[in-house]
Amino acid sequence: MADPTTYRPAPGSIPVEPGVYRFSDAHGRVIYVGKAKSLRARLSSYFQDLSALHPRTFAMVTTAAKVEWTVVRTEVEALQLEYSWIKEFDPRFNVRYRDDKSYPYLAVTLNEEFPRAMVMRGAKKRGVRYFGPYAHAWAIRESLDQLLRVFPVRSCSKGVFNRSKQIGRPCLLGYIGKCSAPCVGRVDADEHRQIADDLVSFLDGRTSGYVRRLEKEMKAAAAELDYERAARLRDDIAALERAMEANAVVLGDGTDADVVALADDTLEVAVQVFYVRGGRVRGQRGWVADKSDDAPAGELVERFLLQLYGELGGESVPREVLVPALPDDPGEAAALTELLAELRGGRVDIRVPQRGDKRALLQTVAANAKQSLNLHKTKRASDLTTRSRALEEIQEALELDEPPLRIECYDISNLAGTEVVGSMVVFEDGLPRKSEYRKFTVRGEQGGTDDVASIREVLIRRFRRLRESPQADQGEPAPDGAAPELRPGIDPDTGRPRKFSYAPGLVVVDGGQPQVNAARQAMDEAGVSDIPVVGLAKRLEEVWPPDSDHPIILPRTSEGLYLLQRVRDEAHRFAITFHRQRRSTSMVDSLLDGVPGLGPTRRKALMTTFGSLKRLRTATMEQIAEVPGFGPATAQAVVDALAQRPATPAVNTATGEILDP
Repeated sequence: MADPTTYRPAPGSIPVEPGVYRFSDAHGRVIYVGKAKSLRARLSSYFQDLSALHPRTFAMVTTAAKVEWTVVRTEVEALQLEYSWIKEFDPRFNVRYRDDKSYPYLAVTLNEEFPRAMVMRGAKKRGVRYFGPYAHAWAIRESLDQLLRVFPVRSCSKGVFNRSKQIGRPCLLGYIGKCSAPCVGRVDADEHRQIADDLVSFLDGRTSGYVRRLEKEMKAAAAELDYERAARLRDDIAALERAMEANAVVLGDGTDADVVALADDTLEVAVQVFYVRGGRVRGQRGWVADKSDDAPAGELVERFLLQLYGELGGESVPREVLVPALPDDPGEAAALTELLAELRGGRVDIRVPQRGDKRALLQTVAANAKQSLNLHKTKRASDLTTRSRALEEIQEALELDEPPLRIECYDISNLAGTEVVGSMVVFEDGLPRKSEYRKFTVRGEQGGTDDVASIREVLIRRFRRLRESPQADQGEPAPDGAAPELRPGIDPDTGRPRKFSYAPGLVVVDGGQPQVNAARQAMDEAGVSDIPVVGLAKRLEEVWPPDSDHPIILPRTSEGLYLLQRVRDEAHRFAITFHRQRRSTSMVDSLLDGVPGLGPTRRKALMTTFGSLKRLRTATMEQIAEVPGFGPATAQAVVDALAQRPATPAVNTATGEILDP
């Protein structure tokens, strides 16, 4: 545990201007980023009596080894710089709002020639309009099923669309009137886009005008004695009304607003957001985060809004944001409003509702946040305890000096000695840190391609990279014959840690005694003999220390064994995924041998565009011709080469299962 007085800035050296500061640990890794109206006043609060600090603040200042700051001109600049640094360094002690679930959206792909309506999760893509999020995917599908009666936009996948186009026959939705069937030319691209634009307009909340238009058309059809068309329009109106009933009107003035509420205790905070568009609740979303300090509600709201709209972009910022509290300092509130207005490109009003429907809606959102926090604490309490117990059990079983807060696991994947690859996964504090995962292509530098030689090669390459830091990053020179001080290299140009720049507390390899002995030998050669290593054998789940004839047997109910299994299984999954990618690329190379003008660069472009051999086989000549570097002649040659060699089913060598070709 570090003593904050060892790195406390000298009295009077901290400026009183506004700015952004960051605490770093002994390895140069940024662990906390904050902003302040007065840097001197804020930083001084961290160096008071340790017993008066918040538990996470206490942990942060005793982990840190250095504090730095940057002076800015305005509070808006401070907000922007703080968000940029948090996004760049991902500090472990900053509040990080994590979704409590994966929320589905109704998406319309306006970036395609024939836009498609579908349910979508995950990261948002440019050129796609999203509506939601919704609590359940079935709620989107029910609403979409009603809307397709009136807006028969395409909802099929690219494969189904291309197949229908090739055979000249639409799918079932085209026959029952829930798709305008652009695949067979019933409507052209312009007509289909108009249908998609009408759907987007309706989902944006402009509903009443469209319903009135349909009612006029229905009455006109009835007056002309066209009763069949009038009946269809009547059914369309009923379908739209059922879709609108799913979202009750909560604000009668047709407001577009995000309603934010939070519930917190001394350690955690839960945030809920209701998305109101056109006066109706169009979606709901929740986050839960660990608190880093005793910040008031207004500051928590500020941090949340900065992260929410910074990640989603300016188009997600509504005209009005209703919150339970604003920052105590009016200048900070004004700076936040100005920053969101810049993102949106128009005026934004952030306020606390005092009465009426908006106040009642905020209370409803607050009740949801409180319920979410209670539910999370019920689940999370055991999870936090379990992870801590797992690390303590591993420490005791392996007789380590301290709990292995950073665990790295390595696995090898190959098929009959070909396309040999290695994987490295990282768990920090018992949780996967996917940004630190690494992949290796085994070159056979250690005299073989079996698992033992491959493990040895991968670990030598990994830990040599750890040692390859500039002399300026290695501190004091080591005595003759001794290994240099183990410190990560910091890139002087970007300020970011170089790859492979953090030493693990424990290395795990997938395998038994031969694999772990090879790993120990490789790490000794790389000069990291002080890092412990073990192997985890699949057969009996035995933990093998190096140079030992007897494994360590952890109880089957041990949380430490369960964590090691999770780490090992994740490394295996990551290695298998990379191996399949490599194998797919090599299959493309072999299938396309002899195609004129198709060299390594163009083959790589094919795999980058289509991702797999299976997708490449289903692609048309026109789609292949759109790949950079291809023309119609080369694209047709690729199609012909694939047609001459029909797909054969793949076999899972472990289970004998026949997979899709």
